[in-house]
Amino acid sequence: MPISVFASIKLERQREEELERFNAAISRWPEVVDCYLMTGQRDYLLRIVVRDLHAYDRFLNEKLTRLDGVASIESSFALSQIKRSNQLPI
Repeated sequence: MPISVFASIKLERQREEELERFNAAISRWPEVVDCYLMTGQRDYLLRIVVRDLHAYDRFLNEKLTRLDGVASIESSFALSQIKRSNQLPI
């Protein structure tokens, strides 16, 4: 059963070239199924779907931590999905 990981990413700088480089990299990675540019203390929130913890460890070490400009990564794991909807309330 796949697992969902929510990763909060802080970049070293929020300059246009760093944002574009990060956006381009995560757009190439199929494990990243959602990506949001955020306000607040973190710059991005990613939802990453992988097969298991070992696969996330590999993704983290082989891709995410090797990306230039990433200052910190905070990962949280979903225990269960309570609600998911594609309907917009507007």
